[in-house]
Amino acid sequence: MDIRPAATLVLTKDTDEGPKILLLQRTWDAVFMPGYFVFPGGSVDDQENNGRAHAIGRADTEISQTMAMDEGGADYMLAAVRECFEEAGILLAVDEKGAALTQDHPIHSDREALFKGELTLAELCHRYNLTIPLDRLGYLGHWVTPPGPPRRFDTRFFIAVAPEGQRASHDGNETIDHVWLSPAEALEDHRSGRRLLGLPTIGTLRILAEFGTTEALMRYVHANPPEPYPNKPWPAVKKDRTTMLEPGAPAYDEAVKLDPEGAGSTHADIVPGEPVEVAAGVVRLTAPNPGMMTGPGTNTYVLGHKRFTVLDPGPDDATHIERILELTGGAIDQVVVTHTHQDHSPATVALKARTGCRVYGQPAPEGPAQDQTFSPDVEPVNGDLIVTEAGTLKALYTPGHASNHLCYLLLEQELLFSGDHIMQGSTVVINPPDGDMKAYLESLYDLLAESVRYIAPAHGFLMARPESVIDYLITHRLAREHKVVRVLKSLAPAGLKDLTAKAYDDVPAAIHGVAARSALAHLLKLEADGRAAREGDIWRTTPDI
Repeated sequence: MDIRPAATLVLTKDTDEGPKILLLQRTWDAVFMPGYFVFPGGSVDDQENNGRAHAIGRADTEISQTMAMDEGGADYMLAAVRECFEEAGILLAVDEKGAALTQDHPIHSDREALFKGELTLAELCHRYNLTIPLDRLGYLGHWVTPPGPPRRFDTRFFIAVAPEGQRASHDGNETIDHVWLSPAEALEDHRSGRRLLGLPTIGTLRILAEFGTTEALMRYVHANPPEPYPNKPWPAVKKDRTTMLEPGAPAYDEAVKLDPEGAGSTHADIVPGEPVEVAAGVVRLTAPNPGMMTGPGTNTYVLGHKRFTVLDPGPDDATHIERILELTGGAIDQVVVTHTHQDHSPATVALKARTGCRVYGQPAPEGPAQDQTFSPDVEPVNGDLIVTEAGTLKALYTPGHASNHLCYLLLEQELLFSGDHIMQGSTVVINPPDGDMKAYLESLYDLLAESVRYIAPAHGFLMARPESVIDYLITHRLAREHKVVRVLKSLAPAGLKDLTAKAYDDVPAAIHGVAARSALAHLLKLEADGRAAREGDIWRTTPDI
């Protein structure tokens, strides 16, 4: 799949309540991100460079250097300006006297012609003797859509102060609504489920929320260009042959971290039983239990140098247990468990019998999926500290996937052992009654408050940019929640089977049984939020939804 170059322009303005930003709602018929609130933006087309003749303020070489590009940075800026005019009706241009345009400028009558491709931005600038002041745009960041969506974009984000004399208006085609909100308001609307926001939008809003005026914001942006986004293929070994990992590939972040020189010394696949040192004093050892729910297998992490702490010892598998004992020489002082599902904690019994280690974790709740053999010596609560030779583990209570789930943060290395709270390559199962969607989302938000550089999941490779990973999970769940609400409105009163068939019409019917458990988790969250109600097995929306 081709990755299209794209550009986005964040418009901001000062108000009595502080800076506000413009968000546009995409049509529900859109193939990509239907119904989401986004900043104005779109693809960079082949004719953008024609606009350079009408650009002032900064040359392409300077802009490209700021964006860590060889050339063409100005074309991204011009695309952002064009798309903002097409979608939001605001053109960041000045006339021959250097004055910003107002709403009564005749160029606004040509907005639709630009949208239809009948005119280019360069042609409009020539017709009205306008110039585009690129020095008024600040560079905010770079985002490449991860694999999975039907369309992928390599997007550059810019920001500018909106001209006072122009009014925003959605185009009625690609966008169906617009709103000016403070960054804090937009983030709260997302968290409450009132608006759908995408990953890069959320990350951008967090940056903007730190500033009290547009002047302070623009001063910061111009003085602090973002770090380059990793976007080059990286070498790794797969089945004894060198392969090039594309950004977004499962092993990419781990390869960049462990092999910063790009020598091709890391592996592109996970091999059960093969130890991999993923951080100083931290070795990953994967159990031989690959499958649909476990991916390449369940990761056990061994922390230490001479005396060891074993985190998530895994299933009751003799081969895996012996491999742990071999790797540690049996010098295991502690076993730490994230939760008590059958692929995570059962090996604890054998390790304690062989080594006399101290066991940390929460007791198993009721249910056949739970390891009732697990018997902890210590039951950590949120914020408790556990000392290991690799550093100090901070326990973080993260219910949702399981009611007794804990993540552990290795403080000195800012490495989060996420258990099944965050997995690589798929979303986790939320299966009521022990699974709780509301608790899951709230504990994801709690993790955003922690200082984390990498995530070490129970299934998969190391993951970088933790905020983006967590934002994706939140956004994915809230997007499904929005769909559940829309279906419930159209069908209510309705039973779970009919709701699942419509709300999960994008997944194979063969797994609608699993999808029904997820649908129920969403409905129970909506009920807890006061947005849905039920009588027996029949669901409906509440009057104020």
